[in-house]
Amino acid sequence: MSDRFDSFVVFAEMRTGSNFLEANLNALEGVTCHGEAFNPHFIGYPNSGDILSVTQPERDADPLSLLQVIRQETPGMGGFRFFHDHDPRVLQPLLDDPRVAKIVLTRNPVESYVSWKIAQATGQWKLTNVSKRKDAQAEFDGAEFEAHLARLQDFQVRLMTALQVTGQTAFYVAYEDLQSLDVMNGLAKWLGIPARLETLDGKLKRQNPEPVARKVANAEEMEHALSRLDRFNLSRTPNFEPRRGPVVPSYIAAAETPLLYMPIQSGPTGAVRRWLGALDGVTEEALTGNFSQKSLRQWKRARPGHRSFTVIRHPLARAHEAFCTRILSTGPGSYGRIRKTLRRAHGVPLPEGAPTPGGTPDYSLAQHRDAFAAFLIFLKANLAGQTAVRVDGHWASQAQSLQGMGEFTLPDMIVREEEMAVYLPALAMQVGHAAPPEPELQPDAAPYALADIYDAALEALAREAYQRDYLMFGFGDWG
Repeated sequence: MSDRFDSFVVFAEMRTGSNFLEANLNALEGVTCHGEAFNPHFIGYPNSGDILSVTQPERDADPLSLLQVIRQETPGMGGFRFFHDHDPRVLQPLLDDPRVAKIVLTRNPVESYVSWKIAQATGQWKLTNVSKRKDAQAEFDGAEFEAHLARLQDFQVRLMTALQVTGQTAFYVAYEDLQSLDVMNGLAKWLGIPARLETLDGKLKRQNPEPVARKVANAEEMEHALSRLDRFNLSRTPNFEPRRGPVVPSYIAAAETPLLYMPIQSGPTGAVRRWLGALDGVTEEALTGNFSQKSLRQWKRARPGHRSFTVIRHPLARAHEAFCTRILSTGPGSYGRIRKTLRRAHGVPLPEGAPTPGGTPDYSLAQHRDAFAAFLIFLKANLAGQTAVRVDGHWASQAQSLQGMGEFTLPDMIVREEEMAVYLPALAMQVGHAAPPEPELQPDAAPYALADIYDAALEALAREAYQRDYLMFGFGDWG
């Protein structure tokens, strides 16, 4: 055991080489890395049932106990890999404890994103036999990449700030450093481990050694998307990546009228987009979006007198929207892994597949009501930081979403969904539109409408989960 540390954590992300780093750590005598110990969807590795006899349900009920077990019962020095979407309840205790060695593994975010897209396409996440390598090209999505980049950098900045505040330092490893025997042995020395490696692990093979441009089907589109990133808005992390706002790329501006919509996820975004298009007689494709902080500042400067707004939705209706589109659905944009975790670990009675509009014989109105109620119970625990699943933007409180917007800019007006027909045309008239149309509300994206299952018990569950939104915005009962 080291004089400085009694355990370690590898802060990394998918497709950064963390499996290879773990393999080399485990090759050091007296070191054991227990995989993704706090992945909300499994414990350690996808097919394992426990870590040092601690099962996944036991870990989910008391995650800090697993930290102690890894520290006290691992022969030699124990540790694990931790990604930005792993159990948030253990992050702060890890950061606060100077006896936990922090190893920060980074990789060029474009390379990690492209590698992730290829792995998604091929289903191949590790390679030990080159003859079995599966080949594919990634399809680069600019908006998806910016969201990916923002998540990674927000996490990196949180790590760095916590280390600064507590007077700690981390051992930074770049993806390219993983092939250096000297760096790996330097890491062992930093950990205080006397063992050294004679060679690096030879089992895992690099899956996609080609240049990034050759691994992407739409390389020109990728280059255009990357060129608009402000490279001089340098990140404060050691790899100097550009720091981006968490929600700015989702903002939408009208084609001609100087109005900017700042959506809150799982709100009436479709209805507002259609209204913005109708405002200037254009299609939704003609709206301006995919902003960076730099381009949004330019948009604002070019339009003196512009106005911005967001629309808040009743918490119960918003939770139902998130449930139907992200959890109940299995189509594009749905959260398949979280869906499985909710079924397995949280007892949410979801059907095997996605039900069709109007339901199916295997998914009745009563079953929909029970599944949604169980989801609301999960939300209460999730928003209180009591689950291993991330708090996603589609069901985070709207008060918190607005606070996040405020890191860059706040909307001029907060409009309630049921009052859009009054306030949105009035807002358009304030910026010079002579005869703005009224917005048309969108129908429920669900097998059953909320009105068909609404009752006082569901309202009570929503109030328990979203106490802050009910208090801050004065929401009454949905019904």
